[in-house]
Amino acid sequence: MNKFYIITNSQKEETVQMRDRIAEYLHERGKECLYQEPEAVREEEEYLFTNPKLVPDDIEGVIVLGGDGTVIQAARDLARKDVAFLGINMGSLGYLTETDSTRFQEALDCLMEDRYQIENRMMLDGKLIHTDGKTFRSRALNDIVISRSGLLRIINFHIYVNGRHLKSYNADGMIISTPTGSTGYNLSAGGPIVEPSAEMILITPICAHTLNTRSIVLSGEDTVELLIGPGRKKAQEQVIVTFDGDTCEEFVTGERIVIRRSKRSTKLIRLNDSSFLEILSKKLK
Repeated sequence: MNKFYIITNSQKEETVQMRDRIAEYLHERGKECLYQEPEAVREEEEYLFTNPKLVPDDIEGVIVLGGDGTVIQAARDLARKDVAFLGINMGSLGYLTETDSTRFQEALDCLMEDRYQIENRMMLDGKLIHTDGKTFRSRALNDIVISRSGLLRIINFHIYVNGRHLKSYNADGMIISTPTGSTGYNLSAGGPIVEPSAEMILITPICAHTLNTRSIVLSGEDTVELLIGPGRKKAQEQVIVTFDGDTCEEFVTGERIVIRRSKRSTKLIRLNDSSFLEILSKKLK
């Protein structure tokens, strides 16, 4: 690799300092390195923290400084760019970050000498369809969560897979997760852990009001549709859909969301042979 782009969590001073050290290290070795200043990000745009219009198409590698959350934000912002991400953790052990700040020089040497592997992670596209015909779309690397909004009442979820009714739940919410997101909210809700490079869609209810509830694991090629049913006494229920814990939109009884595997994927750079199970063992102690 010869041309790099750095993405940081600009709210943390230590990541800005690390960004400058990395840029200097690469420049000294004749490599090109670019990054955005915080003022380049505009709140009215669709992206989260990185303006994709300012990222050249010939960038070979994106270095992300922060934790798993920063990597997820970067992956969503640059989903339309065919670029690989290297996460350098600035805090605790993460699932998506490959190394930490104490070993950044070793990691950069591997990139410059092309000593790395690429791991593809599937993403999800969600399309929310309102009763007035309007739609809302977004993408997730980890999960799409549908949860109650307002009063603390259970929600009636009707789940369809490939157009056929699968199951109905009375629950506080539903998590539709990728294998990457299986170690996140899905795990906290009692869902299964899935090897992250697998191609599957996980459906996990949140606090379902039944004793025989289990997560459902589907093929990555399936299409999942969730319809919100009426509440008690046929009342209209209001829920909220959240993409990767960030982007959100409200919808109500009679409206639906269609979720399927995205045509885009996230490419993560791997520098060593540490397996997902080793990382999982350390994380779960």
